[in-house]
Amino acid sequence: MTEPDPTKETAPPVCWWHPTRQTVLSCVRCGRPACPDCLREAPVGHQCIDCVHAARQVHRRAARSPVSGQLSARPVVTPVLIALNLLMYVVTTVQARSPVNNEQAPLFGDWVLWPRAIAGADQWWRLVTSGFLHYGPIHIGVNMIALWVLGQDLERLLGKGRFIAVYLVSLLGGAVSVYLFDDSNRATAGASGAIYGLLGGILVVVLRLRLNPMPAIATIVLNLIITVSIPNISLLGHLGGLVVGALITAAIVYAPVNRRVAWQAASVVVLVVALVALVWYRDAQLSGVMCLTDSGELKCTPPG
Repeated sequence: MTEPDPTKETAPPVCWWHPTRQTVLSCVRCGRPACPDCLREAPVGHQCIDCVHAARQVHRRAARSPVSGQLSARPVVTPVLIALNLLMYVVTTVQARSPVNNEQAPLFGDWVLWPRAIAGADQWWRLVTSGFLHYGPIHIGVNMIALWVLGQDLERLLGKGRFIAVYLVSLLGGAVSVYLFDDSNRATAGASGAIYGLLGGILVVVLRLRLNPMPAIATIVLNLIITVSIPNISLLGHLGGLVVGALITAAIVYAPVNRRVAWQAASVVVLVVALVALVWYRDAQLSGVMCLTDSGELKCTPPG
């Protein structure tokens, strides 16, 4: 038996991915030898490309929302919605030359939710555009603070697309509720219907995650008390947005995992179709309303 020569140097190992390359380096995570091209800098030492890829996959799985799939890293839709509302307020303020009486702006008159104009002049866009108008600085200030507080967390959980759906369908739901049940000659505006939809959505998400729902319920009850205590606030718009927001969020977060996208898209379509059907029903009730433009001003008769 031949004894090994202690003076003879052992050849260094070869790279796991490049067998022709010798290396004295190795991955701190798996210990496999790797050449410099196959190593990536890590918080401690260097990791091989396979370990880096595996870590990224773990982070992607950890960053998925437990209720709707992909978790949004940073809210984008919420600040955009706030910017749109502020822009409309600035435009109406400039037109009216008053930050307090901005409802006197021509744009405000063309976009506010006026049921008679919807029924008698087919100005259906008012159901949506009214959600981006506000009466004075206090109104828009309170609503935008609420949107910022509620929107960030819900957008992260639902993702951008689903959050947009919840916001806009809730906005439509609040407007349809006003159109159905309120005085046909009363003008209504504000993002409150959509914001109450976010409140309803947060309650549903809390229940879905099996968390304590009492803080969310207390917030909703407190806001409803404020709604009925302060004059000139649309209770119908708030309730409509709350109910519709809860419904659409429930359809999103309780969707079957294996058919999630199809289920969620179909639920949004069904809910929007139902709201449109209610608008048509109300149109039939207000079929006697007649509108005409006199000296640039739209005038509508009471329902027959």
